[in-house]
Amino acid sequence: MQRGAQSRARRGGVTTLSVSCHTPTHRMTKYTARLSALVIAAALLAACGRAHVPIILATTSSVANSGLLDRLLPAYEGSAVHVLPVGSGLALNMLATHQADVVISHAPAREAAALRTHPTWWYRKVFYNDFLIVGPAHDPADIAGSSDAVEAMARIADARVRFISRGDESGTHERERELWRLAGGAPPDGRLVAAGASMGMTLRIASEMGSYTLTDRGTFEALSESVKLAALVAGDPRLLNTYAVLADPAHERGLRFARWLVHGAGRDVLADLLVTEQVRGFSLWPAGAPAEDPTARPDASCTPSVK
Repeated sequence: MQRGAQSRARRGGVTTLSVSCHTPTHRMTKYTARLSALVIAAALLAACGRAHVPIILATTSSVANSGLLDRLLPAYEGSAVHVLPVGSGLALNMLATHQADVVISHAPAREAAALRTHPTWWYRKVFYNDFLIVGPAHDPADIAGSSDAVEAMARIADARVRFISRGDESGTHERERELWRLAGGAPPDGRLVAAGASMGMTLRIASEMGSYTLTDRGTFEALSESVKLAALVAGDPRLLNTYAVLADPAHERGLRFARWLVHGAGRDVLADLLVTEQVRGFSLWPAGAPAEDPTARPDASCTPSVK
């Protein structure tokens, strides 16, 4: 029978097909080498593909609007980081549903609830600032200079003025609702306007409408020259605004980024940005201060004041 030819034989009434495989040895060697090269190349491409998949960072819009991440993230060498600026509530939901690898949040009550549901999540405070009640400079509700945020919110509720709410389940919205509760109630619907927007956009709406709103200091510092609003109330301990990093240990890349930011070189980069005032309106979480619980607070004497 010729090399490589097929032969048929009848064995016990069954036709069997045999193939002669007398292929020269050097051809098999070349084929094996090419196959090995292809397998190695495919493995390298897959590894490169994994390396270039960005980390998904879901973060409160107040951090994104402040410009902090624009200056911080280029220093991270582990992978590209793709930022999704959303409210803290949505960010936490994205981590729970594996749509995000890591989260920066500033909604302590929601964070506590999330940790009860996901007790294995990694949690650390990373920096803080304070909330400000801002509004038109002529201040028709007469709240300027008050150190009592709850009294100021009560005056806004009673005055014939508008308040622009985030209305988006964000950390700022969470604090606003708590202040209304303590004040005895919010303004009626006609004077309480839900923006359903980011912190930056909410400030712009309040500016255009000559209204009051609650904002974090970082975003207000970044946008203060472009909005017609004045910082009117600050300094009340109930306006403390803490930011935390959360990661699911099952998302190894997200956890690596979180550790870099809190304990690694990222903390040094962040400290330099704040000391040199390349980013304003934030304070680094004090070294040695409790940081693993949503109710943790920095030293009370570190609470920022209006500048």
